[in-house]
Amino acid sequence: MNINQLIFRNLKKNVRNYYLYVFALIFSVALYFSFVTLQYDPSLDATKGTIKGAAAIKAASIMLIVIVAVFLVYANNLFIKRRSKEIGLFQLIGMTKGQIIKTLGIENILLYFASMAGGIFIGFAMSRLVMMIFLKLTGIEAVASLRFSTEALIQTLIVFSCIYIFVMIINAIFIKRQTILTLFQVRTSTENKVKRLSFIQIIIGMLGIGLIAFGYYLSTRLFSGDFVGMNSLFIAMALILGSVIFGTYLFYKGSISFLFNLIRKKKNGYLKLNEVLSLSSIMFRMKSNALLLTIITTVSALAIGLLALTYISYYSAEKTAEQSIPHHFSIPNEEHASTFQSALDQHQIDYSTINVDLLELEVDLSDIIDSIDELNVNFDPGVTTMIFVSDEATDNLDVSPSETVFINSNDAMQQFISFKDSGNIALLDLDHTIELDYLGVEEKFILPTRITGGFPTAVIDNQVYHQVKENLDQEALDNTEFPVYVGIDIDRSGELETANEIFQQDISKWAAHESQIERSQSQKQSMGLTMFIVGFLGLTFLITSGCILYFKQMDEGDEEKPNYTILRKLGFTQYDLLKGIQVKQLFNFGIPLIVGLSHSYFAVESGWFFFGTEMWTPMVIVMLLYTALYSVFGILSVFYYKKVIKESL
Repeated sequence: MNINQLIFRNLKKNVRNYYLYVFALIFSVALYFSFVTLQYDPSLDATKGTIKGAAAIKAASIMLIVIVAVFLVYANNLFIKRRSKEIGLFQLIGMTKGQIIKTLGIENILLYFASMAGGIFIGFAMSRLVMMIFLKLTGIEAVASLRFSTEALIQTLIVFSCIYIFVMIINAIFIKRQTILTLFQVRTSTENKVKRLSFIQIIIGMLGIGLIAFGYYLSTRLFSGDFVGMNSLFIAMALILGSVIFGTYLFYKGSISFLFNLIRKKKNGYLKLNEVLSLSSIMFRMKSNALLLTIITTVSALAIGLLALTYISYYSAEKTAEQSIPHHFSIPNEEHASTFQSALDQHQIDYSTINVDLLELEVDLSDIIDSIDELNVNFDPGVTTMIFVSDEATDNLDVSPSETVFINSNDAMQQFISFKDSGNIALLDLDHTIELDYLGVEEKFILPTRITGGFPTAVIDNQVYHQVKENLDQEALDNTEFPVYVGIDIDRSGELETANEIFQQDISKWAAHESQIERSQSQKQSMGLTMFIVGFLGLTFLITSGCILYFKQMDEGDEEKPNYTILRKLGFTQYDLLKGIQVKQLFNFGIPLIVGLSHSYFAVESGWFFFGTEMWTPMVIVMLLYTALYSVFGILSVFYYKKVIKESL
């Protein structure tokens, strides 16, 4: 047999054994090529001056390179160790290390670049679909066309050629450093199997669970007012990150073994076959793979968390716009409102108008403040400025002359300033101080956030409102930045786009003049781009990490094949063994997934209110989708073990 025949036979064998690696390589190239094609697409010109789409995608493509490169290097290291005996045999038959490196290089170049060609073709075919998804998420009005980018092709070839060279250098270093004896011992020394659970491991296990619980607790208190000042907030965030990541490492290093050992002791050592195949293996396999599992769990949690937060913002765009701009058009100037109304009349667009007179008064809120996050260092509850409106300007709100109700309060503001349910407030900048009974906060919005600054608005009786206004001197009235607010709603939704075009042409140039639909579209566009990029990177990491776990299961399955042969000879059926394997894969893939989902939940829960108005629906959708895709690799692992068990006898 000559070298060419040897290369051909090895190539055939490797494609059959490592089909998922070939798939992942093709998939990675396809994703990268379609992503870079998007970067050079003329449609992104529509985002210039707003969200800088091309620049954002260029930065994301660098992250994509890092993810793919780490995956390919890790997968290559795993496979070169699996082939260590084969390399040792090559040396035994007289091949030099240089010849072996050359043989593997030719074999890999055929496999690698054939996969790359397939990936580029698939990437080109799916580039139009990727563009359509991008345009749909960002709301850009453009036509997605199938366009082959020479720039993207050159960039893809350069990037993956560099990765290939780096992988070959690693292979050469590995082969140069190994002797024939060590090559035959590589696979038997890769896993650290421990037979006893020491006292130190028990301490490590308990410490891991404790650190994760401590990080979770801190995350729930992050914006509750317990941490004041930027330094304390930064220290709290660092503590959360450090305790959760280090706790996760210790969890895999000792907690899994500790918990499963408790289960085993509870059964007094009498374990069923499926428990032996699952519990005993996982107890020690996860310990030896603690660092890898920690990285996969942490990055998974990061991907799920970021995607959930961006989807929360995207999902809540319309409701957030309605809260920050309660009417279709916000115009804090009567003259400009009149101009806009005249334009609407000319186009025969029906509309309704609300006029709200505003007063800015100094008040004492110290009696009704429950807690203050001192990150807001300029806020003094004893003397602060607040906007007041008459109850006639609101629907379904009628307060007596001695009472007041707060409106226009959002979730983010309430995380920093918490109000009591009752108390008294005092109006200060008058001839005499007026005290009003505070009745709480109503979930109602009539003024835009640009005017209120995110702080609640006080509603008082109409008669009291006019008395207060008469008591104010002219200077105080003139100091009110926005003495009047005009909100305009379009009666027929089909005419809203036309009205918005008129508004953008003539009115939007003035300060604090806002369009609700424009705000919603702007948020959807920026968050759509972010969600697209995070989703793309998250999908790539999901595929690569899933493949890594699958490759590890392939390696473990081949190593445990002699054990299955013995069990089959003892009379256990394929079904008996497969039941234990299914439980094992449930733990192997389920534990990192559950821990990652748990991390991401507490990360999202601690600050989701800064991103939107709804947490559960977007977060659950993201988690279910991630779980479904991740489960595919667990199912593939079961099928591989089924094949190993079938061939064991």
